[in-house]
Amino acid sequence: MTAPHASSQPPAVNHRMLAMLRAVDAGRAQLTCSTEPDLFVDDMPCCDQFTARMLAHQGLIRPGRPGLPGQRVPAVLTTAGRALMTGAQTAA
Repeated sequence: MTAPHASSQPPAVNHRMLAMLRAVDAGRAQLTCSTEPDLFVDDMPCCDQFTARMLAHQGLIRPGRPGLPGQRVPAVLTTAGRALMTGAQTAA
């Protein structure tokens, strides 16, 4: 996977993004090892791969371990993802 895009501003968070982050945090999500990773939740492909890839490219989620290209591995929150999720829940 490529390095996340640098940004000085935290991304705007919507309900769908928060739901994806909660699924990752709960251990229900997998990512494919790819420069354009696909997200799977409960073994089903995520309905919004654009947003899933945005979460990965912004460094909010990442593969939990190395894998072969195309292989599914557990998805985990990054420190930035956890902080964003916690901040968004606090603001709600």
